[in-house]
Amino acid sequence: METAYARFRDERTGHVADYIPALAKADPDAFGICAAGTGGESFAVGDADVPFSIQSVSKPFVFALVCEALGAAEAAERLGVDATGMPFNSVMALELDADRATNPLVNSGAIATTSLVPGATVEERWDRLRAGLSRFAGRALAMDDDVYASEAATNLRNVGIAHLLRGYSRLFSDPDEAVDVYTRQCSLLVTARDLAIMGATLAGGGVQPVTGEQVISPDTCRRVLAVMATAGLYERSGSWLYDVGLPGKSGVSGGIVTVSPGKGAVAVWSPPLDAAGNSVRGQLATRFLSERLGLNLFASAASRN
Repeated sequence: METAYARFRDERTGHVADYIPALAKADPDAFGICAAGTGGESFAVGDADVPFSIQSVSKPFVFALVCEALGAAEAAERLGVDATGMPFNSVMALELDADRATNPLVNSGAIATTSLVPGATVEERWDRLRAGLSRFAGRALAMDDDVYASEAATNLRNVGIAHLLRGYSRLFSDPDEAVDVYTRQCSLLVTARDLAIMGATLAGGGVQPVTGEQVISPDTCRRVLAVMATAGLYERSGSWLYDVGLPGKSGVSGGIVTVSPGKGAVAVWSPPLDAAGNSVRGQLATRFLSERLGLNLFASAASRN
């Protein structure tokens, strides 16, 4: 990890997300890497303990909670699980698909996923969602109020997506309430170390490696990882799987978590993004570590040596 950090620390391509005013304030030089194993061990370098908003990296974990609540088959039927090949905030996939379904890792599918979190009120759904993500992290996660306010003031596109979903009977709560809970979800503060531990929970069949809690079932884990493999980096998901060979999920605050099933997870935080909204340093460092550590799921034993 130290080699990866040193190699890519001075990478200067990419731009910090500026369509959410609070994210535009991020330090473009921030860079942290953490690896966590299924046995609870973790190794970190750089800014791995600096908090940032989780953004879209929350999506697979909320999908996991919904799968646990409804059953994986019903969750997939309601939400869809196929890659769109389109930007994360696109409505075109929703319009073009005959079933009006996308997947839980793009905004339309993620808002629909959040609308399925059980609860009679907004606050009940929010409390359940935050508690669930906190169980993955092994500690209580707090919301960044500034990020929440900034997103709530500028998320008209997500509001439009939610109402479109409702029109197609693909949203399962009030549209404005669904967007509000989704915005809170994206505003939760995490670190690269948190994301690595959350990813290691998926790697270990749902067992949180620090607390030992069975957060979700092994069956849910494999289904979540399958969707991460095909749709975790938006329209670059195919290239990611081709190069890295592992399920991953990115977010516009600069986080990426990558899972090596049965072994652990690597998380990187670096705010500058490529055109698809994925961390530039995060992709470079993860690809380097996957190659050096022989983590690619599609590599033969001989090619790992």
